[in-house]
Amino acid sequence: MITDVHPKPTGQLFRTPIVQQTAFWSQVKENLGNTTLALNYKTDYPAITGPSAQSGWVESDLLITLRKPDRYHSVAYVPYGPEFEPAEEEQGRFLEELSESIRSFLPSDCIMIRYDLCWESYWAKSESDFDVDGNWLGEPDLYAREMRFNFNTVNWNFHKSYHNILPSNTVFVDLRRDLPEILLSMKPKTRYNIHLAVRKGIHVKTLGIDQIHVWYELYLETAARNRLYVHDLKYFEAVLAARELDAEDPAGVFLLVAECENIPLAAMFLIVTGNRGSYLYGASSSAHRQLMAPYALQWEAIRISKQMGCTEYDMFGVSPNPDPMHPMYGLYRFKTGFGGNIFHSLGCWDYPFMDDQYNWFRTSEMNSQGYHLS
Repeated sequence: MITDVHPKPTGQLFRTPIVQQTAFWSQVKENLGNTTLALNYKTDYPAITGPSAQSGWVESDLLITLRKPDRYHSVAYVPYGPEFEPAEEEQGRFLEELSESIRSFLPSDCIMIRYDLCWESYWAKSESDFDVDGNWLGEPDLYAREMRFNFNTVNWNFHKSYHNILPSNTVFVDLRRDLPEILLSMKPKTRYNIHLAVRKGIHVKTLGIDQIHVWYELYLETAARNRLYVHDLKYFEAVLAARELDAEDPAGVFLLVAECENIPLAAMFLIVTGNRGSYLYGASSSAHRQLMAPYALQWEAIRISKQMGCTEYDMFGVSPNPDPMHPMYGLYRFKTGFGGNIFHSLGCWDYPFMDDQYNWFRTSEMNSQGYHLS
């Protein structure tokens, strides 16, 4: 049972390793002209761990971004939230009750809530979900997924989105070990490329917002090379400008660039929240690729994250398995080389409030681009 639902200042969001559920991320979105809402709630232990659980309450919160698909409607989007993950058999029921509990705090023209869940996929928890080489076999068809997710709900109202907005597959690197141990856990080729970059004179430094053009030039080159959706410069300025120093859980924001003889070759945004460092955005030049600048860049981000007390590093987005036909296969090869573990989440799920309007919205999304930065 969910009780005591109330709005709260975004600066008072609880400490979390999830970038997209922080006061920092709220400020990023506000800088870009979006509206955000932070809600606090309590839930009892049986609602999240099952009827046999001990009595008691858990207090949590979530950050919601409100968007306008047109002038007459709005949608509520919860990026990588809620953070707290109930027992598997309770997840649908918990999320249904949460949706109904927060409904009155959303605009009256709100079509739906979209949860971009970071909860582990039901179909990635046992050996039978992987082949003999340890590669994930993936999820079943849409009907089976929706049947499973709506298990134990009253309204059977959850729908799997056609696209995931944020990556549903990522790689987590364990930072609880010493740096030499972390390095030794990497694939030999990755470890070799890190050392090669250092020998070839690659140097990594931090840039300020006054040098964001260095990042943006590399970003435009990368987007053109990989045919990616292009954000305006102001999008990345908003990330660097969001400094929630008064928040309960302030974020560390670093714009790192790897260069050789003052020539920028690769750059990335590193965000440190809670016990996690996250590789959020990256870009690289097509020139001097033999110098392996992206490897030095990632190694420095890992070093910074560990220095700041992080226990894990999120590589943020790979293909679900080593399928050469997948558009993110190149990222899979690169990121898995750093020795982490692949995590498969449930992705985006919708809870409609207005069926007709939701069906219209869902149809309009069918031909839109799937994965993009958010």
